[in-house]
Amino acid sequence: MAYQVKIKPLPGTNYSEVYKRTLDIYKKIKNRSKRRTYIRSSYFKKDKIFLDIFWQHLHKKLNHRDKTRRLKYLPCALELIRYSNDEPVSKENPNARSEILHRFPGITKTKEEFFVQIKEDKRIGEKYFISVFPNEK
Repeated sequence: MAYQVKIKPLPGTNYSEVYKRTLDIYKKIKNRSKRRTYIRSSYFKKDKIFLDIFWQHLHKKLNHRDKTRRLKYLPCALELIRYSNDEPVSKENPNARSEILHRFPGITKTKEEFFVQIKEDKRIGEKYFISVFPNEK
């Protein structure tokens, strides 16, 4: 079951324009904490979901169109992480046995489907927001 978010993806097709808007959203969240940036997740019983790996993952992408496509869904992803209690599709990371990957499906206000991926470290129990991407049909 996909979680219905109440906001639309960010408008725009220019990478620098969309990046600037997402950075403003990120800075508001970052200013709430003196240390690592995080948001609390309803599904994980209000555990912290750290956001720093998302930016590292995003900057590894070489194609600006792909980066823009992912950044547009960042506000939707943050809302889904905060408020969704829906069960994700979870599986062990084939590349690292000490990690579990959780994939949450979501639907925007404009009926576009997207996915949010969260990585959980089994040993220390920390969770990291890795990626958000639209469902390409």
